[in-house]
Amino acid sequence: MDRTEKITALLITLNEEKHIKEVLENLSFCDEIIVVDSFSTDNTTKIIANYPHVKLIQRAFKNYTDQKQFALDQATNNWVLFMDADERVTPKLKNEIEVTINLKSPAAAYYFLRTFMYKNKVLRFSGWQTDKNYRLFQKNKVKFVKDRIVHETLEVNGVSKTLKNKLIHYSFNSYSTYKDKMIKYGEMKAKEAFYNGKKARWYHSIFRPFWKFINHYILRFGFLDGKRGIVICYLNALGVHSRYKELKRLQKSNLK
Repeated sequence: MDRTEKITALLITLNEEKHIKEVLENLSFCDEIIVVDSFSTDNTTKIIANYPHVKLIQRAFKNYTDQKQFALDQATNNWVLFMDADERVTPKLKNEIEVTINLKSPAAAYYFLRTFMYKNKVLRFSGWQTDKNYRLFQKNKVKFVKDRIVHETLEVNGVSKTLKNKLIHYSFNSYSTYKDKMIKYGEMKAKEAFYNGKKARWYHSIFRPFWKFINHYILRFGFLDGKRGIVICYLNALGVHSRYKELKRLQKSNLK
């Protein structure tokens, strides 16, 4: 469709050779694409080099908030579509994005609902049925909250809304990679909690992972996803366990 507003697509990457080609082609409708890469050691940057219209910036990774705010600062257009490499915009969502940014009175930021993919199959429950994140927003009306290390928080000056069509999220490629991701996120959330003065008690690493599993598998119908539901709910609970295990370690090292 014809639109007067231009849009910048942003990505932060590290070793995303599996996804980078598809996501760059998926974002070809955007007027500008910027990738901030944390010195990937696989073929990510070589693949990006095949797309001369894509701006590549290599920058050391400190934390997600710091890296995403840096990327946001590089955008030359006010409308920003901030994606993860494992996400895809559907044709219907693309049309909705282009209609939305041309509205006379658009919101400052928009949440995207996400369809979680377990390999190539949709995971319908297991806590992911209400998953949503900010993905489309106006640069001059947002900033990332500085004290968040992982699962960064966007501070929005204005109204937020949710788009109707869903983003496809290819988060689970294999058991080992998803497990590593959950452990990494858990450890980063532990650092965030530690810096904010929070403490872990002896029972947190037992009862909180247990509650996470029960909440997602029973209360949020993970059992309806069959074996896939058990795997995802277990690994999400493992991430919580790693968070409190790491937090206790940080507390002990701080006392020495």
